[in-house]
Amino acid sequence: MKRSRFAEDQIIGILKEHEAGVSVADLCRKHGVSKATVYKWKAKYGGMDFGEAKRLKGLEDENARLKRLLADAMLDNAALKDLLGKKVAAPAAKRQAVAHLVASHKISERRACRVIDCCRMTMRYEVIHQDDPVLRERLKELAKARRRFGYRRLHVFLRREGHEVNHKRLFRIYR
Repeated sequence: MKRSRFAEDQIIGILKEHEAGVSVADLCRKHGVSKATVYKWKAKYGGMDFGEAKRLKGLEDENARLKRLLADAMLDNAALKDLLGKKVAAPAAKRQAVAHLVASHKISERRACRVIDCCRMTMRYEVIHQDDPVLRERLKELAKARRRFGYRRLHVFLRREGHEVNHKRLFRIYR
């Protein structure tokens, strides 16, 4: 919106001159404004003091801020309704949901993460698959040869052969 070259207190001062008896035509000539502007000011600021004008400006700013907040909340609500019925529990599902919101609703990734309530690092995380075919084959051979042994005992055998592997990772491969 175009900013007026006159401040509220200046406008109220001009209107006070009009109330004192100066004609609208003289005011327009003196201050370099049109008659329509003076009448518009009179409709908006007529009968106000400086303090009331300042309070009006504060209320207008507050109203604009509340409108923005309401619009943001309504957009977030619409985005959540769009995801209704989709289960968003696992990190992969959250990544897909955020990507969907960013693409369909044209909102930022940060805001989509806030709507879904997920950490933004979840979006940046890339899964690193460590596939060791030698270890996998050796584990299969040992498991076939010693069918009674579980993954813990096989872990001991593999460590003796020189395979340095975490027992949790070995269990994942064993499964």
